[in-house]
Amino acid sequence: MTDPTWLALGALVLTTFLLKGAGSLVMGGRELPTWFPRFVEYLTPALLTVLVVTQLLGAPAGGGLTLDARLTGFAAALVAWRLKAPVPLVILVAVAVTATARALT
Repeated sequence: MTDPTWLALGALVLTTFLLKGAGSLVMGGRELPTWFPRFVEYLTPALLTVLVVTQLLGAPAGGGLTLDARLTGFAAALVAWRLKAPVPLVILVAVAVTATARALT
């Protein structure tokens, strides 16, 4: 039970809990500024985009950008999605195209 992974996970859970509670304590009964909900609304898609792009174009060794089979699979998924394919089929198309591109290179 003294595995560092569990200790790190416990620390993250505790930190998250404390941060969520700190917001209520700091704000008290005050109203949020009018611009804040709009900011949060735009923040979520921006963060998701950053995560997708870094995973899609990031080099495995962390040294810049790379164009590989992941990009072809993503492009195929976009085409399937635009053709209104169901989500499981979009995922299968992305997997099949990525695997094919990796097998050919």
